[in-house]
Amino acid sequence: MTTYKLITHYHDVLIVGGGGAGLRAAAAACERDPDITVACVSKVPVTRSHTVAAQGGINAALGNRIPDDWRWHMYDTIRGSDWLGDQDAIAFMCEKAPEAIAELEHMGMPFTRDDSGQIYQRAYGGQSSDYGKGGTAYRACAVADRTGHSLLHTLYTHSMRHDVEFFIEYMALDLIFDDENICRGMLAWELETGELHCFRAHQTIIATGGFGQAYASTTASSICTGDGNAMILRAGLPLQDMEFIQFHPTGLYNSGILITEGARGEGAFLLNGDGERFMSTYAPSSMELASRDVISRSMIQEIMAGRGCGPKKDHLYLSLAHLSRDVIDSKLPSIKDIAQTFAQVDIYTQPIPVVPTVHYTMGGIPTNMQSQVVTIDSKGSERIIEGLLAIGEASCTSVHGANRLGCNGLLELIVFGKAAGEFAADSIVHGASHKVISSELLEPLITRFDDLRTARGNMRPNKIRKSLQNVMQANASIFRTNDLLFNGQKELRTLWGMMQHELHVADTSLIWNNDLIEALETDNLLRQASSAMTSAYERCESRGAHWRQDFPTRDDAGCLAHSVCFVDDHGNTRFTIRPVRLHAEDMLTRTPISFPPEERAY
Repeated sequence: MTTYKLITHYHDVLIVGGGGAGLRAAAAACERDPDITVACVSKVPVTRSHTVAAQGGINAALGNRIPDDWRWHMYDTIRGSDWLGDQDAIAFMCEKAPEAIAELEHMGMPFTRDDSGQIYQRAYGGQSSDYGKGGTAYRACAVADRTGHSLLHTLYTHSMRHDVEFFIEYMALDLIFDDENICRGMLAWELETGELHCFRAHQTIIATGGFGQAYASTTASSICTGDGNAMILRAGLPLQDMEFIQFHPTGLYNSGILITEGARGEGAFLLNGDGERFMSTYAPSSMELASRDVISRSMIQEIMAGRGCGPKKDHLYLSLAHLSRDVIDSKLPSIKDIAQTFAQVDIYTQPIPVVPTVHYTMGGIPTNMQSQVVTIDSKGSERIIEGLLAIGEASCTSVHGANRLGCNGLLELIVFGKAAGEFAADSIVHGASHKVISSELLEPLITRFDDLRTARGNMRPNKIRKSLQNVMQANASIFRTNDLLFNGQKELRTLWGMMQHELHVADTSLIWNNDLIEALETDNLLRQASSAMTSAYERCESRGAHWRQDFPTRDDAGCLAHSVCFVDDHGNTRFTIRPVRLHAEDMLTRTPISFPPEERAY
């Protein structure tokens, strides 16, 4: 094996990931205790993290347009989750939402304003007033249609006010555990110098985002390979609810670029090839503002029925032509530019061709409400992994359950990012030394990296990655069956064999080795794809974004539980379950509050 130069860093808190969740955690830790040291490690320059691509807004029951209540927001989130969300975590997120918006405003985030000067709030899918009995809720606080871009830059400049130490363009490799199974930090590869770095920390927070790149058609950028999730699996820990993959209804046809739900929030229509607003058939009360999973399935049903648009009848239309130019120019300027640039469409007069595409992964690293990573032991008992937290799309707290409501994603980042940062800071004992990590504990991590770098088979990593994406797209898409999922598992096992015996990394260098990056990311994606495919196969019901044509109804008696899946280094999976937390309480009054399962309709 090659001898690698290893550089060691010592910090109190280590943040892995420089997106919205990671930045909020970093700033919160420093604010909580200015005397601790905080490091943030990112695979890309911070302002290129995928949070920048979020468009629509951040939910909070401010009531700036019509009366609102955080409990209504909580109910909508639970209903959107198809009752798979943990209600105590959802209550915490929704109750904290107005405070989180105020904090962003004080940091300088330039929210769009209404005529009275208050923060403008738009409608978004699956949200209503009075526990679903009222009309449409206006809950999404936005910066035109560039909310994620604004949020990321706001949080970055805010964190720069504190003594956060940033390590940019470092590839996370593996978590470091001691002989007591306490997380002690992470091993990373510096892309610019080729050196390996051992980041030692008392608390490590994973904020590495989702794994949308496991699919061929996705709104997720090329960096969204779930690196933190894969590190968890390699450490012998499980992932949770990985079968729940959200397809966004309006991905730009032929490219998958996101067309924000905010367009429908401003009044855009979905049309089929006959010029009909077909959502009246599937969700007559909410129409284009039903939840994303409902709309995505409805769109595919229209296409399958032969009512698609274009010569191939393989997509549908999103029409904004009836909206005023002022609304488009002030509220949806990026969508106007995207449609013109990538589809040569003038949205003032022409509809945008759209089709559902993978957008968000509800599953991830299982945590408790404090964002501490947990595992399930052989007896089915839950155990906290000391020294390790997870937040954002990498985590499964679970506030989204089987389906995330639009604009709850950015809310989760800032609420749980802050909470995790404060929790980590509070746990630090000043002056505590870092436990010695033996070379025997690091050797397997370095060996794995070296084995991938020196792989000399006949299959390039990009070929395996493309095959993986096609397998997931074909077998674990919007509509699923036993046969499709069984075949998907079989094809993934073939890809495991390719990764282990046929992988060829042509570039042997250590500096800016894109071939090696692709190999590492493909290895990460394959592990998560195996977890997702197995979990989908085991869940014999339809719930939220997981739709089994052979089990078309929700089964609360047999399946109201979180999926928990382990994946070993040979692709073998082990499946178990974890109970859903169905009870919560008001943080201020300590009054119990919960919403038992009911029929989910829009």
